[in-house]
Amino acid sequence: MGESYIEVTIASERSLMDHLVGILSQLGFEGFWEDDTLLKCYISSMRWTQELEREISDTVQIVARSSTTPLPKISVRLLKEQNWNEEWEKTIKPIQVTDRIMIAPSWQDPAPLTDGIILIIDPKMSFGTGYHETTRMMIKLLEKYVKEGMNILDVGTGTGILAIAGIKLGAKSAVGIDLDEWAYNNAVENASRNRVSDSIHIVLGELATAPAGPFDLIAANLQKDVIDPLLDEMTRRLASRGILLLSGLLLADRTPMLETLHRAGLSTIDEMTENEWVALAAKRGLELGR
Repeated sequence: MGESYIEVTIASERSLMDHLVGILSQLGFEGFWEDDTLLKCYISSMRWTQELEREISDTVQIVARSSTTPLPKISVRLLKEQNWNEEWEKTIKPIQVTDRIMIAPSWQDPAPLTDGIILIIDPKMSFGTGYHETTRMMIKLLEKYVKEGMNILDVGTGTGILAIAGIKLGAKSAVGIDLDEWAYNNAVENASRNRVSDSIHIVLGELATAPAGPFDLIAANLQKDVIDPLLDEMTRRLASRGILLLSGLLLADRTPMLETLHRAGLSTIDEMTENEWVALAAKRGLELGR
């Protein structure tokens, strides 16, 4: 028999979800899915214990202290392997991100786009399907800033969607790096599905293990407390006229993130917002106006 999973559903305000994801991923959860005000978290049933369930409850209570809303509700259910693909196929449908770019899973047959790009992404349990605001904004920024022949680094690549989009938009090469082995395997598979494996190198490990660059564009769709300690290292890998794209940021993160970018010698050149999320584009300040 195949592996089964535990699905933990947390009914929570969306502003708390990134914080919860960051903590629960450290507890062994392998994937997350945001569905409006529901955060669905997945872990192998082999790793599920009553102690872990109590730890999740304690974590939710601690995180909720920063909110004035009622305590999030938690529910747990077992997903047998034969139900797993059914769950994804019910929720993952083609989505039009821009006039030019569509994202679709391999089991769908989207209408062809005239002079457009279809990204075939099967997410499994990795973040980055196009349904989340931050992924959509990052793709819009990629469409705006990727130029022919660029070298791209995607930090926290997840499904590989940003690296794949970069190549489809004309980049020469892309490196996608992720700490999560499940994400690594998923990104490799998605690169193959999109026939860009020759142009994309997926790395399993920390940013320090990625090639030194320099990269013409670096994308990081991560929460702020993950971006902050990586910013100096990303900046060192950025070409002199390179562009840094950041998201995974809440509106409340905007001002402190702008200040952090400024201290790192980077100037903001663009930003987008969607609901409570923000995405930023920055480059080295001395290069502005040239």
